[in-house]
Amino acid sequence: MSELSLKHVQKSFSEAHIIKGIDLEVSEGEFVVFVGPSGCGKSTLLRMIAGLEEVSAGEIEIGGRVVNDLPPVQRGIAMVFQSYALYPHMTVYENIAFPLRVERLPQAEVDKRVSAAAKVLQLESRLQQRPGTLSGGQRQRVAIGRAIVRQPRIFLFDEPLSNLDAALRSEMRIELMELHKRLGSTMIYVTHDQVEAMTMADKIVVLDVGTISQVGSPLQLYHKPDNLFVAGFIGSPKMNFINGTVTSADGTTLAVDLGALGTISLPRDAKLGAGQSVTVGIRPEHLQLGTGDFTLDITPRIVEHLGIHTVLYSTLPAGENFVGLFEGDPKVSDGQPVTLGFTRDQVHLFDSAGKAVY
Repeated sequence: MSELSLKHVQKSFSEAHIIKGIDLEVSEGEFVVFVGPSGCGKSTLLRMIAGLEEVSAGEIEIGGRVVNDLPPVQRGIAMVFQSYALYPHMTVYENIAFPLRVERLPQAEVDKRVSAAAKVLQLESRLQQRPGTLSGGQRQRVAIGRAIVRQPRIFLFDEPLSNLDAALRSEMRIELMELHKRLGSTMIYVTHDQVEAMTMADKIVVLDVGTISQVGSPLQLYHKPDNLFVAGFIGSPKMNFINGTVTSADGTTLAVDLGALGTISLPRDAKLGAGQSVTVGIRPEHLQLGTGDFTLDITPRIVEHLGIHTVLYSTLPAGENFVGLFEGDPKVSDGQPVTLGFTRDQVHLFDSAGKAVY
């Protein structure tokens, strides 16, 4: 069994309260991604699961067993770090075999496990080479192989692709997803890159200053963010936000004053009334050129023509940044006014506390 359970887990360094009470259930075989900005506590939480940091309060269970007091080697986990941490004087074979040498396993078992890992990672022809002769992606595969041979209950990855260039990161993302399918193991992956989180995860855990903002599948977080933080973090480019005030609320509609942009009519919600501050959210990819239930006139500061799509950057009268993402190469350019629109069913609405209304 490789289920993981965190029960009100906390971590403090002197007066600094880093992890502020995390409750989380990870099922066997899930690929779970911890994502959030720098300093949110995601790597600290991973290190606590690994046993590299002590738990200040709460319990960590792996396979139904509390492991708070167990050293890393007895937890049934294997960790892959941001740095490859390979021994330059050893061959690829010996780097992968190193944890098995520490366990003093018979040579026949070492050969069997290293060969199996090398086959999975397509390193069979590289076993007698040294790390210095390998590319960055190959070195990262060696580091992953060293984790595979331990046959852990849970794999832990701490931003393993951040040292690679963009093209290689994309390739390695695919390799890791294929590896997860082949092994069927529980994997927990830490990243600050929400694109990695969206493309790799079965379940995403969004962390913010030591707490969980939301847990869900990638598309749940994209379509139904619980709050402004998740709405702004998940999606690239990030969601546009426009501040407004409810001016009227009858039985069916809600009128929201958006200042110089005018008033938008939205479906009624019983929790909101006249005079309340709200935030209207619309994703850049949901904007249309020249049409929609609500339109606004803007003048782009910058237009990026990327072939497959075009990105338009502008500033609204109240100072909010506003981004549009359009397929192909529409006829828009820097400094030329354009009308953008969106439909009511694509609007996200947040109350004054930043909680999602819908």
